[in-house]
Amino acid sequence: MVGMSSSPSWATLAAMPKVQLHDHLDGSLRIGTLIECCQRRGLALPTRDEAELAAWFRHNAMAGSLERYLQGFALTVAAMGDVQALERVAFEAAEDARAEGCVLAEFRMAPLLLEAHGVAPDEAVSAMLAGLSRSGLACGLIVCGMRHEAPERVAQAAELALRHRVGPERPIGVVGFDLAGPEHGWPATRHAHALGRVREAGLPITLHAGEADRGERVLEAVALGARRIGHGVRLADLLHTEASLEALQTLRQAQVHLEVCPTSNVHTGAAVSIAQHPIRALWDAGVSLSFHTDNHLISCTNLNLEGQVLMDHAGFALTDLLAMQEQALKASFLPAAMTQAANAALQSWAQAQGLR
Repeated sequence: MVGMSSSPSWATLAAMPKVQLHDHLDGSLRIGTLIECCQRRGLALPTRDEAELAAWFRHNAMAGSLERYLQGFALTVAAMGDVQALERVAFEAAEDARAEGCVLAEFRMAPLLLEAHGVAPDEAVSAMLAGLSRSGLACGLIVCGMRHEAPERVAQAAELALRHRVGPERPIGVVGFDLAGPEHGWPATRHAHALGRVREAGLPITLHAGEADRGERVLEAVALGARRIGHGVRLADLLHTEASLEALQTLRQAQVHLEVCPTSNVHTGAAVSIAQHPIRALWDAGVSLSFHTDNHLISCTNLNLEGQVLMDHAGFALTDLLAMQEQALKASFLPAAMTQAANAALQSWAQAQGLR
């Protein structure tokens, strides 16, 4: 599946219609918005200078420590601790995705984190959906439960997701459910009951798995009903074992798609470097996957940068990136009308480039 075309110009990559499936709202605030929200809420910042604060996030990201990487989330979640901030952050995230060439995007957040700041879960979701609705982007929200919390809390997040799911009366709504948070030591099986409730209700599931724990966690997530996997890079560890064929067959039969976040994976230690990132081996093995940002602010990245580093350092070509967008569209949880329109835009662009 290795592409054959040479690396295109930045303008060509930026113009390619793209699909964002894995972007955390609380990790993707604009730096100016973060400062303004913190000032309005009276929150302390490492610095109020935009350039210096961006450097602070960059330093934490490059520290090679998951703990340092996660420090920024305490700050961003607190900054988002009212409905005004939540709506603004969601709207700006959608607009930023549009500016990066996205024709479709799914954003995610754990609304129950806002309770500590006085925002009720239903109010938090309504505010984020209001922000997304203000943008002209085809998009939706994935509600996250935190896997290290009690099953009752995750069940509460699951019911919240179902109450706000997308439908005829809510064209921009919740399109999926996720488990986020620390993976190692907190298996998704702890929340099998909540996941079963979501699955039976027909709401799609994507689970973080195979990032900070072994590749078998990906297969475990599939058994729990996940149609997509957040990261999933440790699955590559199984490719040269006796379990390889069975693992690949399981993914293909379940039509599971991996949401890979290359830069973030390097920052959190899930990958040594972009050049040695497991995405290359997984793609060559025929695994359905696509590239995403994870956290624009925390990882100091954007979707075009992610594509560029894959071509510059991991041997991917524009034809590979195009195929990833097509696979991402097939895996999207958004309504068919949205994915079909996005696919039409993608195919039109590909034909104009002579790639179809």
